[in-house]
Amino acid sequence: MSRADELKSYIIESLKQGETELKKQWDSPKGTKTKYFFLDQIMPLEVIEELYSAFPKDGNGFFSRKSFREQKRTSAHLSKYNSILADCTFAFQDPEVINVISNIVGMSEIEPDPLLYAGGLSMMFKNDFLNPHIDNSHDSTREKYRRLNILFYVSPDWTLENGGNLELWNDNQTESIEIVSKANRLIAMETNKKSWHSVSKVVAESPRCCVSNYYFSMASPNKREYFHVTSFTGRPGEYVKRFISYTDNFLRNSVSKTLGFGRGKSQVNK
Repeated sequence: MSRADELKSYIIESLKQGETELKKQWDSPKGTKTKYFFLDQIMPLEVIEELYSAFPKDGNGFFSRKSFREQKRTSAHLSKYNSILADCTFAFQDPEVINVISNIVGMSEIEPDPLLYAGGLSMMFKNDFLNPHIDNSHDSTREKYRRLNILFYVSPDWTLENGGNLELWNDNQTESIEIVSKANRLIAMETNKKSWHSVSKVVAESPRCCVSNYYFSMASPNKREYFHVTSFTGRPGEYVKRFISYTDNFLRNSVSKTLGFGRGKSQVNK
């Protein structure tokens, strides 16, 4: 059995064992309208330790995003690192894994993105953050709608107090729930025009490391055609940042629609 097949088997077994509870989580989100589920202890501890060790602890080789919207580092160039990171990333793209997740969330005909448009590896260091936002609506070709975020965290001993946790917001971004980015935790969340989410500021000295995948579909989440780039806003009380974000979103959407490109296209792993 290859390493990728080994990781795939862990994922499938864990998802199937928790399937009933995961469906309940998905169908009854609390504190947000965004549907999601999370599942812990996906893989053996030694695998998590190996995955975490494979991340460059200084973020070397990762692309740095730094603006008023966000501050983080990402990489889709998996060949530069220990092969276990690629094995784990693409294990979540295996048809059997997608079939199990599809059954849990009730979505048919969802597909992975082997080009890792905006997916791959993510690292967040002290003071890094993501403001509330909705993800870009499509894949790199604008043929398929982005439907699911699949996030797998591997940083050991991660707690709520460390920051760097996923936040899911209500429609007007005034209240949120916080899901800890603890090691060996898988989070799946839907993406649509109202799935506002963010990442709290990291306060820990060690990096928060995540293996990210995004699933797409030809079908629109609301059965209507639409397009938008990744669109940000400020947190509650950040009135100036909300105004700046509104203007920034409008300009970037206008340029992207006119020129036919979106954020992340230049970062596609080929």
